[in-house]
Amino acid sequence: MQKSWSAVDNYLINALLPADPVLESVLENNHKAGLPAIDVAANQGQLLALFVRMTGARSILEIGTLGGYSTIWMARELPENGRLTTLEFSPHHAAVARQNLQSAGVAHKVEVIEGPALESLAALDPATTFDLIFIDADKPNNPHYLEWALRFSRSGTLIVGDNVVREGEVTHPASSDKSVQGVRKFIEMMGNNPRLTCTALQTVGVKGWDGFTLAIMER
Repeated sequence: MQKSWSAVDNYLINALLPADPVLESVLENNHKAGLPAIDVAANQGQLLALFVRMTGARSILEIGTLGGYSTIWMARELPENGRLTTLEFSPHHAAVARQNLQSAGVAHKVEVIEGPALESLAALDPATTFDLIFIDADKPNNPHYLEWALRFSRSGTLIVGDNVVREGEVTHPASSDKSVQGVRKFIEMMGNNPRLTCTALQTVGVKGWDGFTLAIMER
């Protein structure tokens, strides 16, 4: 099935998304720098960009930068005075991301903060709120990331969680995989929070079988 999923994804990407040499070079830079090939697919990047546009976001928090590929998709949709704060544990990944952001012409909109995300989140101004929050980092900590996301949300904030299906393993309550357990608790916390209106979608494509959650802060 993976061959078919990838073929459909590639067809849709080629049919709907114009060629983007800048983003293609970002992926090549990431590969040359030895970063894992776990960036969102191009059609998923465009989806993030559309979320930014649809919500009219002016401030974004991204938890998990990698080489900045998804960061660039979102930052491009921000107004010139918009701001994206992205958190990255690895100094090497953060350095590659800064180079990519500069090459893409969006570095002036983006602050890359290095270090463990939970420490970086605790150091942010507690009065800060974001219009959109994208959670795409180490899955065992997803419940903690959601707690912080809620603190930095206001009515109407969109919270997006990536990689939540885990090749279907998310349905196994007895899984010994810490990422699966982190995602399960993350989903349960969202579903039990009366301030959130949530959904989740499965995806198949070049990145395999996975999915994402969407949640809107109501109050």
